[in-house]
Parts: sequence; structure tokens; C-alpha cells
Amino acid sequence: MMWYFKAQGKRKLIEFIILVIFAVFFMGPLLNLLLLAFTGKWQYPAVLPQSWSMDWWKFVLSKDEVVKSIGLSFLIATVVTALSIIICIPAAYAFARIRFPLSRWFLFSFLLTHAFPKMGLYVSIAVLFYKVGLMNTFAGVVLIHIVNTLMFMTWIPSSAFRNVHKAQEESARDVGASPFRVFWSITMPMALPGIMVASIFTFLHSLDEAQGTFLVGIPDFRTMPVVMYSIISDYPSTAGAVFSIILTLPTIVLLLAAQRFVTADVMSSGFQMK
Repeated sequence: MMWYFKAQGKRKLIEFIILVIFAVFFMGPLLNLLLLAFTGKWQYPAVLPQSWSMDWWKFVLSKDEVVKSIGLSFLIATVVTALSIIICIPAAYAFARIRFPLSRWFLFSFLLTHAFPKMGLYVSIAVLFYKVGLMNTFAGVVLIHIVNTLMFMTWIPSSAFRNVHKAQEESARDVGASPFRVFWSITMPMALPGIMVASIFTFLHSLDEAQGTFLVGIPDFRTMPVVMYSIISDYPSTAGAVFSIILTLPTIVLLLAAQRFVTADVMSSGFQMK
């Protein structure tokens, strides 16, 4: 190993050390969480657990509230993603292809939901929801989630539509294709990677949303992140580790399944204003 780094020079050695530090910084907490979730007994100063157990998995999964929260979280995330696609994809196409007054400012406004502390925004929305009867309703929870996904479902698809070469669309029109056929057969397939990335991030962001759900949906709508608060505060850290893995697992699975869409090029181009 050392002869390899001597051959490559000090720069490669420094890059390797930085990579190891980076991996430990990000993977260390996840590894500790994984060990803690399967721990039966782990006391200081032991480096590793003294015994292993699945008791806390049985305890967490035996609670009806936990099982209901998992199903509710996936249902809400699916509905939010579908509605966001229906609402935002036409808007993203308009931002990409139609120049209208203040279009850049309208597009920039979708960032505002992530530019300020969310609790202040949620309180303002909750006051409005209370007046129109949306507090503690499924529709209210879905709407509060959509507010947070507008940026993903507008910026990234907008960039994807903008990067579709117009020459290909014009060639299809020249051979007699209708505008709808051109959009469905040429534009959509080429913009699909960006739309997939935006949809994945929308689904995951909705799955992890806690503050808005807690403010608008309590007491009837308790999703996984909301239930996790009570588990962490009422039970040992081992139970919290188990539920954290349950909450994190869908994120890892989806990102691994969609890794060919989630690339640095797609992400960086999705947040450029042109």
C-alpha cells in the first residue's frame, strides 16, 4: 500500500486521507445506528455490543401506531408525488419554453419555501388552513407537503425541458408529427431523467416531512417522522435506532434503484437559472 502512494506522490496520499475522513464522518453515525438497532447489551467501555438481539425490532413492529404510520407515510408521499407531477410539470415546461414578464422571478420564488425557517411558514399556513377547515385533514397534510416539494418539481424538470434540443423537435414537426406527438415522443423521453430525479426527491422529502405534518395533521395523522419523536422521547435509544433504520431504508433503496438518474450533471443543471 505504501509503495503505491509513494509512486503516486503526496497529493494522492492526501486525497486518500481526505476520502477516509469523509467516509468516517458520514458512514460512522449510520454504522453506529446499525449496530445499536441489533444490540442486546452494549455498555461502556466495550467497543462492540456484548450481545445481539432482535427484541427491539419485535417491540417496534408490534406497535399498531408504528405500522399505521408506515402505511400512512407511503400513502401521503405517493399522493404528493403524483399531484406534484400533475401540477408542476406543465409549469416547468412553461418556464423552460415560454418567455413571459418576470418569469425568472416567478421561478426564483419557488426557492423561498426553503430560504426561511419552516416553522414560521407552517404557522402562517396553519392559520389559513384553520379558517378554511383543512386542519387535521388528509388534504391539509398533502398540501403542506406539496408546498415543500414545489422547488424540486419545478426547477429540475424546467432545466430538463430546457436542455432538450429544439432541432430534434423541429425535425419531427417537419415530417408531419403533431405538437402533442412531438411532446410525447421526443420532449418527454429526453426530459424524463430530470423528471425522475425530481419525483424521487419529492417522494423522499414527503416521506421525511415532520414539522408540517405535526402542525397540521395532529392528532389523527401521525406519519413515521412524527411517531419517531415520541419513540425517541419515551423509549430507549435502541428503539429509536430501529425506527431510524425503518425510516432511512426507503431512502437508500430508492436512491440505489434510481442511481442512473441521480447524477451530478442532472442535479447541477437543475439549479441553474438561464
